[in-house]
Amino acid sequence: MKGLKGIFVLLLTLTLIFSLIGCGQSEQEGLDTSDTAAGLLEEIQEKGVLTVGIEGTYPPYTYHDESSDELTGYDVEIARAIAEKLGVEAEFVETKWDSIIAGLDAGRFDVIINQVGITAERQKKYDFSQPYTYTKGVLIVAEDDEDIKAFEDLKGKKSAQTVTSNWAALAESYGASIEGTDGFNQSIELVLAGRADATLNDDVTFYDYMNTKPGAKVKIVATSNEVSTSGVMIRKGNEELIAAIDSALDELRTEGKLKEISEKYFGVDVSAE
Repeated sequence: MKGLKGIFVLLLTLTLIFSLIGCGQSEQEGLDTSDTAAGLLEEIQEKGVLTVGIEGTYPPYTYHDESSDELTGYDVEIARAIAEKLGVEAEFVETKWDSIIAGLDAGRFDVIINQVGITAERQKKYDFSQPYTYTKGVLIVAEDDEDIKAFEDLKGKKSAQTVTSNWAALAESYGASIEGTDGFNQSIELVLAGRADATLNDDVTFYDYMNTKPGAKVKIVATSNEVSTSGVMIRKGNEELIAAIDSALDELRTEGKLKEISEKYFGVDVSAE
């Protein structure tokens, strides 16, 4: 009996020990999650800087002014306006598009403000602010191209795109192969050189390009019926930062600031649907 009693006591003791360890881990995990949710916003406010991942080579959204080499663009001004509402300065980290999301994962910057399309696939891993840009996709080909007239005609063709963009995914969905580029201007250059058959992007990017290079021999042959939205991209677990950015965007929209910035770069308001 003594032997059985000893075994019983040992089992009871082990059960209590594992229960306490489990509770401790659960409480710690809960604390970690809570700290992460609040921590990034607090960290940004404490250091007085919102670090923003951008390309810097994607006019009219993020680019360098030819005369001054100053970083400018629609997304740059949106980022600065958001940062001001948060009571901090915007600091930009220029990164190629194909590595920009990896940079967010690695913590090289707090957010990405670079026309990142809000998609169901991306929302599985990342959080987004409310949209601040609404656009439609267009199919662009050389002016003398008579073969491609619709998105369906991309099957078996080559489309020039930044390889990790939603435009590349859309082109592939229509059966195109992807010729990788560093940005829209290079994509257009490949189309003009005959190294690619087409490129997909949003309508306002194309119109801005034609405003700066009115003689470019490219044309739009098809426009998507679906409206694409872009928002501020943030790592999961930062709910307070998302709420603060959404509040900032609400204020900027109410004040007419988003419309003002949009009309400055596009001549129309792309900040509203």
